[in-house]
Amino acid sequence: MEDMKVLGRGAREGAVFLSDASAADKNRALEAISRALLDEQEMILAANAEDIKNAAAKGLSESMIDRLTLDGKRLESIAAAVLKVRDLPDPIGEVLDERRLENGLMLKKVRVPLGVVGIIYESRPNVTVDAAALCVKSGNAAFLRGGSETIGSNMALEKVMRAALASVGFPETCVTLLHDTSHEAAREMMGLREYIDVLIPRGGAGLIRTVVQNASVPVIETGVGNCHVFVDATADLETAAEIILNAKAQRVSVCNAAETLLVHEAIAERFLPMAKKALDTKNVELRCCPRALEILGEGGNVKAACEEDFEKEFLDYILAVKVVKDVDEAIDHIRKYSTHHSEAILTKDEKNAERFCRLIDSAVLYVNASTRFTDGEEFGFGAEIGISTQKIHARGPMALKELCSYKYIMKGDGQIR
Repeated sequence: MEDMKVLGRGAREGAVFLSDASAADKNRALEAISRALLDEQEMILAANAEDIKNAAAKGLSESMIDRLTLDGKRLESIAAAVLKVRDLPDPIGEVLDERRLENGLMLKKVRVPLGVVGIIYESRPNVTVDAAALCVKSGNAAFLRGGSETIGSNMALEKVMRAALASVGFPETCVTLLHDTSHEAAREMMGLREYIDVLIPRGGAGLIRTVVQNASVPVIETGVGNCHVFVDATADLETAAEIILNAKAQRVSVCNAAETLLVHEAIAERFLPMAKKALDTKNVELRCCPRALEILGEGGNVKAACEEDFEKEFLDYILAVKVVKDVDEAIDHIRKYSTHHSEAILTKDEKNAERFCRLIDSAVLYVNASTRFTDGEEFGFGAEIGISTQKIHARGPMALKELCSYKYIMKGDGQIR
């Protein structure tokens, strides 16, 4: 097992360096990383191909393998995302508040880095680069622990990024990847309170629950996405069919994909066959409540739902379907089963839209749009570290400002109390 304290001390030294780095220097480092990802494409893709081969041998699902896979186009997109982070305003040093107190002291509230940010994540190797880029730009050292499925890819990406950092005079330890993917190593990392300032788990419900329950380092919860789309009685049904197809099937292996379709009873007989026709183009299995099953008829891709189906984040070509009597029943259902990620209402009724947005307690709400837009880049934040589903410190897509804290600076001319 790697010496976790040695890694922690290295990350802390990287954080100290970054806290004093100028915006121009950090941008040069990001440019070097972006360039190196493309220059070392052959080596990175070879490592990823080995990961994919091993994943297939283990019988991982098609949707999971999609999450693991890199190709030239995806790597170009990852490199481009690093440059988008470079182009964002540097949040460090931003003055959030400034005023003179009655005693003459000048009070200033300034945005600062968190320090060492630990990220424990699964599957997607792009997270390795996204997290590192966001941390460097926000003046934080990144301490990363990915899943065993992509350890080869992640080690190749770490090697490339550390070399790029060193080429512009940054300590390699600004980005640290834990090579040991055992549960024991992960648990030891969760206890590095002396070196890690905050932990961000990014992955499935099991991973997030494990980190929350076992970490002594403060945790920001992210991203289990049991996302809902409610089609109200006044919705444009053709548009609604397009939206649910996009929300469910544009990419099923992501946390902002829809997992449950709720349909107002007044339009269920007309809309459900339309939705099924659209979803059949992607071979989506529908797990239906009794009324939806009565309308669509059981067989083929239409099956009866059980209670558990409304609780699941499928991350697959599966959609739970329920007919509800009105917007209030839809709201009650979502409040019962939601993971507080993203929910959508499709309606022409402004009052229903307002009621939905007022009473649903999720990080991101949509009116007449797909849940697939819950994404840092789509929000204009650049790459994201994850989608926070909690209320303290950060909520929704976590980007540069969410990777910062603040401190107060008091300037005086001899005041005593």
